[in-house]
Amino acid sequence: MKHESGTGGETRLLHQLRRRAGSLIVDSAFRGLSSAGRLHPLSKPERHRVEVTRDLRYGSAGVPEHQLDVYRPVDPRGKLPVVLYVHGGGFRILSKDTHWVMALAFARKGYLVFTIDYRLAPKHPYPAAVQDCCAALAWVVENAARFGGDLDRLIFAGESAGANLVTSLSLATTYARPEPWARKAFDLGVVPQIVLPACGMLQVTDPGRFSRRDRNIPAFIQDRIAEVTSAYLRTSHGSSAEAMELADPLLVLEQDTVPDRPLPRFFIPVGTRDPLLDDSRRLKAALDRRGAVAEIEYYPGEVHAFHAFVWREHARRCWEHTFSFLDRHLVTAGTAGTAGTAGAPPA
Repeated sequence: MKHESGTGGETRLLHQLRRRAGSLIVDSAFRGLSSAGRLHPLSKPERHRVEVTRDLRYGSAGVPEHQLDVYRPVDPRGKLPVVLYVHGGGFRILSKDTHWVMALAFARKGYLVFTIDYRLAPKHPYPAAVQDCCAALAWVVENAARFGGDLDRLIFAGESAGANLVTSLSLATTYARPEPWARKAFDLGVVPQIVLPACGMLQVTDPGRFSRRDRNIPAFIQDRIAEVTSAYLRTSHGSSAEAMELADPLLVLEQDTVPDRPLPRFFIPVGTRDPLLDDSRRLKAALDRRGAVAEIEYYPGEVHAFHAFVWREHARRCWEHTFSFLDRHLVTAGTAGTAGTAGAPPA
């Protein structure tokens, strides 16, 4: 029995080491690509007539993660539609600095972009990241006007974990929820017109559902999915189902609970080889059942977060579809939005 126990302990240790090594590989790869991309001449904001204000403080004083950057078109024509962008990274890694290309893509098309950092798991498990998104929204509501922003044309956008967070944030603005921090977001009285949750992990509980649906998912990918749950929900054991709802915004939308305010419009891009694909399908189905405006776009053969690689054909098509959706659905006083025409981000 002691031998079996020792073997089991060794197996668990090897499994943990494999997960940590895989996480380091992914984190290093994304940070390396982001840093290398910044060296390209077309990555310079001034080349696109965009100015950047970095590391403004939001939320609680003394929390180092409570920082955001502002990407603003130079010499705008009138007030600007506002994008609150939340980066992905499994709630554990990456930052606003690794996702500069996303903010630049929106800003060069005429949007005022606030891209935020938030507290990361496992040091800061759920609900820290959602709380921070609510605090960042409050800052944006208070300060958007001084940057020329039009909060009547508000957009939430994010990919992967960021897609989860912006979907949860949209629920905080449309449901009068019991959590004090969510209720503060609701009491701001501001609801996004549009939510752009790309390739999201929209239910953090039950990470095994993906491999049960597709047994061909590689162990490396299964590890990445499982560690999202173990890190983000590290202190959630014994929590009530209601307390966990904003970790699983998809499950909220699949319920019959009626929101206190109308839901925003959703555009949901996802690659057909993304292991998280089914969450995007379910989101579209849930929104359809509720009668909400929602479009999903599938990109054949594309993997998770493919649209970050903006030089690739399907990534450029994804951005074109995103801006087309915004042009068709972003409105001011009953008039179609004119924030820019459909187009691709910098290559």
